[in-house]
Order: sequence, then structure tokens, then C-alpha cells
Amino acid sequence: MQQTYIGGKKREDFADFEELFKGVEAFMGYVPNAHLTMAEKPELLMAFSNLAMIIFQSDGIDMQTKQLIALASSLSSGCKYCQAHTSHGAERAGTDEKKISEILNYKVSDSYSEEERAILDLAFASGRAPNESNEEHFKELKKYFSDEQIIDIVSVISMFGFLNRWNDTLGTKLEDVPKGFVEEKLKPLGWL
Repeated sequence: MQQTYIGGKKREDFADFEELFKGVEAFMGYVPNAHLTMAEKPELLMAFSNLAMIIFQSDGIDMQTKQLIALASSLSSGCKYCQAHTSHGAERAGTDEKKISEILNYKVSDSYSEEERAILDLAFASGRAPNESNEEHFKELKKYFSDEQIIDIVSVISMFGFLNRWNDTLGTKLEDVPKGFVEEKLKPLGWL
């Protein structure tokens, strides 16, 4: 990952977004540096925040699964920043740390159901460049999920496609909260 982080402004530099930042902090436990960089272009931050809110508030797929989808997509693309965020997000959503640490072995792990395996198959395939998703992924998903739920799944993957590129390209500096979670909770379990 390049270390080309731009921005560097603090939360206080964007007083007009304090209410939005409070909502993000309540959801994530901190305000991501990616949001602070997006705040340099207010319309971008607002559009992204609205999209993220719609995707994460949709009730077609539970929050634990959404976070695992985001983690798989981020692992597949190689974005370390988003991997730290989404592993921490999965834990905040109630996912067991052992399950999070086993995501790279989801196909054989007893921690994952067949439904989750179908989702993660698509998330890992579509997170790669070029995209490796195919008709078989959707045939498998349709065994377990409605079209609306599949749209929710693909929405999470797509949003993290943007975030993976955004953060990897800019070299966004990782915050202490997700960094601490990975170092203190996942590394002792054999995390990357």
C-alpha cells in the first residue's frame, strides 16, 4: 500500500459535520480517517454517508453477515485498512473473534454455515480484480436468499469495492481502535 495519505485534518476542522460524525462514531466506535478525507469534498462525504446508511440500515441481511461480507471483500482486494475496520465491525456486531479469525478458512470452518459460505464465495470472488463472480455464485445464493437479500449482499460488496480502492490508493492512516482490535484480539488467534 502506498503511503500517500492526503488530508490529515482533524474532526474539529469540519464542525459542519459534527452530527454526522457523532452518528458514525456511535455505529463504529470512532470516526474513520477516510471520512475526514472525504469531508474535504463535502458533497462526496454526504453522498457516501447516505449510501452507507441505506446499505447498513437495510434489514434484508443481518449486521454480522454484512460485516463478514465487507471483511471478505476487503481481504480479497488486499486493503489492510478496510480489513482492520471490518474485522472490528464484525466483532462490534456480535461476531465471535474466533469466527472472524477463521474467515480465510470459511469453506472448511465449522464456524460458518452453508448460507454464509455461499455469501463469502461471492464476496471473495467479486473482491478480486478482475471480478471473478459468475452465475454459479448466484445459483448458490438463490438457494438461501431472496432477490432483495442478494441485492443487499452485492450492495455491501460494491460499497467496499469503493472503500478498498479509496483507502488503498490514498494510504489512509489506520485509527487506533481498529488497529488495537486486530493487534490485541485477532493476531493472538493467528490473524494474518
